[in-house]
Amino acid sequence: MKIRRLQLDEMPPYDLLLLADPSRELVETYISEGECYVAEENDNILGVFVIVPLTKETMEIKNIAVCEDKHGQGIGKKLLQEAIGVAKSNGYDNVEIGTGNSSIGQLALYQKCGFSISGVIKDFFIHHYDEVIMENGIQCKDMIRLRLEIQ
Repeated sequence: MKIRRLQLDEMPPYDLLLLADPSRELVETYISEGECYVAEENDNILGVFVIVPLTKETMEIKNIAVCEDKHGQGIGKKLLQEAIGVAKSNGYDNVEIGTGNSSIGQLALYQKCGFSISGVIKDFFIHHYDEVIMENGIQCKDMIRLRLEIQ
């Protein structure tokens, strides 16, 4: 598996991006502001992430997703590590990521990769999404913010 930056003339893998964020409008906004990377094997895209400058010191992973049939194979961890590497190579000191209160697996993965919870944005998903988002039998309401200081 290799991870590479998506070329400007390539169509982003919206099927994957919309798994992590059901708002195509928001996805298109941050794709235009940041860099999109894909993990692929034999010309098949297995995962994706989008990373965007947030401040002079911090980049934010706005979207990260892995094909559902490839979960549990370490692809998400490799994508996270690559995103951290992109931020570090561009001179950033921190990486942030936000996820839903109902995203149990993602919260565990991010913390296993060194991220710490830095805040909560109450009712973020209620105010910014028209449809109710359910995950793991839990309504996604709040955004959990996590941060990693790059070594």
